Amino acid sequence: MALSSFDIDAPRWDQSTFMGRLKHFFNITDCRTALLPDSRLDEAKALVESCRAGSLPPGTTEEQLHYAKKLYDSAFHPDTGDRMNIIGRMSFQVPGGMAITGFMLQFYRTVPAVVFWQWVNQSFNALVNYTNRNAASPITPKQIGVAYITATSTALATAVGLNLYTKTAPPLVARWVPFAAVAAANCVNIPMMRQQEILNGIAVTDENGNKLGHSTKAAVKGITQVVVSRITMAAPGMIILPIVMQRLEKHKFMQRITYLHGPIQVMMVGVFLIFMVPAACSLFPQRCSMAVSKLEPELRDSIVSQYGDKVQQVYFNKGL
Repeated sequence: MALSSFDIDAPRWDQSTFMGRLKHFFNITDCRTALLPDSRLDEAKALVESCRAGSLPPGTTEEQLHYAKKLYDSAFHPDTGDRMNIIGRMSFQVPGGMAITGFMLQFYRTVPAVVFWQWVNQSFNALVNYTNRNAASPITPKQIGVAYITATSTALATAVGLNLYTKTAPPLVARWVPFAAVAAANCVNIPMMRQQEILNGIAVTDENGNKLGHSTKAAVKGITQVVVSRITMAAPGMIILPIVMQRLEKHKFMQRITYLHGPIQVMMVGVFLIFMVPAACSLFPQRCSMAVSKLEPELRDSIVSQYGDKVQQVYFNKGL
């Protein structure tokens, strides 16, 4: 294939299948890309844009184009093309998530520790949610603040409430409190951070990318899928790891190295997240679709009046 006709935006793997999406997200959530300097990322962006314009530098190989697109997808927002802050990128989910989750699982016994680590986690989540929002729906600083405070309050109330409630419960139940708090907060944090999409609708297009209008129903569907993905991302590590640690801590060698329990949990969470970040992102297609018949009556009637039955599905970026 001549590189002059190379379609760099065509999916490298079939995005209609889970395995195709899994390969894609394993590619762009590679945490090694988070270590690259901005200059290298900008070079990748320039090469991607050159390919789109049909003016590739002499000697460019297909392998170089694939790698440039990998860096571009990992670091630049799909809606705006702007470079995302490093902490909010999905490629930073493994190193960032493993540290915070590991310490949440380790320091769950006292209220001050629970409050501190839940606050750190929600601050991290708020930045990730804002970074990966659908950028076609702007959000004001005030709305960001309200979303952050609401989600953090929910996480703290859930964690502290359950922490006090489980004082007389079996030890393992207390270990699962951080996951309950994270799940509850995700159900609040993501919708709040993306409230503009729920209030005003998300931009929907036909299969060729032609804008058809804004839909609140599409926004609710996309945000719901993101909430499910985020909870799924955290679940294995935060549910299975407490069981493993409870059993390990019964052994004498573990009782002699209590100072290493935190680092051990951080490393083990990292192992889970290496697989769960791409797997959770792959649960639903990034380019989400919805039948025209399920849209709001006004938008549905508008599409039907303009296109008849030629447009049966609308498409939109659900975010991550």
